[in-house]
Amino acid sequence: MAAAFFNALADNSDGQALSAGTQPGERVHPEVVSAMQEVGIDLSGAIPQLLTEDLAKDADLLITMGCGDACPYVPGLRKDDWPLEDPKGQSMENVRAIRDDIQVRVRQLLSTLGSPQER
Repeated sequence: MAAAFFNALADNSDGQALSAGTQPGERVHPEVVSAMQEVGIDLSGAIPQLLTEDLAKDADLLITMGCGDACPYVPGLRKDDWPLEDPKGQSMENVRAIRDDIQVRVRQLLSTLGSPQER
């Protein structure tokens, strides 16, 4: 959800966010797809990918969500951890709350980066 919000809200010249996890599922959870469709973002075709050192090495910033020691270490890479609940198996009410929290965090991140937000 965070990468999707970043890519939807950021000015394209600011770069692109990628989504990856330390234990990615086979698909984006249906409750997440539904919650994001409610705000106009379609994740139905998104394919979860594994977060590796190789994937992270080209990043400017790594936002983690509680992966701790399972997160790759990349020397010199800025990291920030957002302690968020996993939406998997949660009620739609909880998934919406997680989604909205992530959107606020992404907007704050974009603001600190000085990025104009598109919507």
